Amino acid sequence: MFYEPDRRDRALLPHDPFKAMVAPRPIGWISTRSPSGAVNLAPYSFFNAIGGAPPLLAFSSEGAKDSASFAEESGEFVWNMASFALREAMNASAASLPRGQSEFEYAGLETAPCVKVKAPRVAASPCSLECKVTEIIRLKDISGEPMGNVLTIGQVVGVHIDPAFLRDGKFDLVAAQPLLRCGYAGDYATIGALFDMRRPV
Repeated sequence: MFYEPDRRDRALLPHDPFKAMVAPRPIGWISTRSPSGAVNLAPYSFFNAIGGAPPLLAFSSEGAKDSASFAEESGEFVWNMASFALREAMNASAASLPRGQSEFEYAGLETAPCVKVKAPRVAASPCSLECKVTEIIRLKDISGEPMGNVLTIGQVVGVHIDPAFLRDGKFDLVAAQPLLRCGYAGDYATIGALFDMRRPV
């Protein structure tokens, strides 16, 4: 079966499978603070780590939403792990609130201070990464037309880990149970087990 993305057979595929194919994806639960002091928290489906040395994260905002705007204005953002235990609060933070209204308060979440950036982090998150913006890219399609998507890239400058999730010097991903975004509306998953497979020498 082959089709061009804008010409799929909607009788056969009424729901676009693109997000189901590129899945699961970690959730970019991004907290930011505007230069005027307004705080924002929002989950992003298009998010991932894109480099290791130095560590880089990227999230793509479909439009100039508060997270992207505040990150560009302040030059900073924080990624917070959205865990299964925090699923309801994460979902609540996706609500469309007036610019500047705190999703932390709306979702009933406590903030915790960061060290290297002014934006707060989610106090109950198993881990958080403080980031400084390195690049803002306005994405275009193959014809060069702007898509309206804003890709924000940041370098990790600070790491917070809840010691309860450390086992033998490693971060216990299974215990942390990060939420993962899957294909269709409302589809999420978490990690049940890990297996070991080493790269060939």
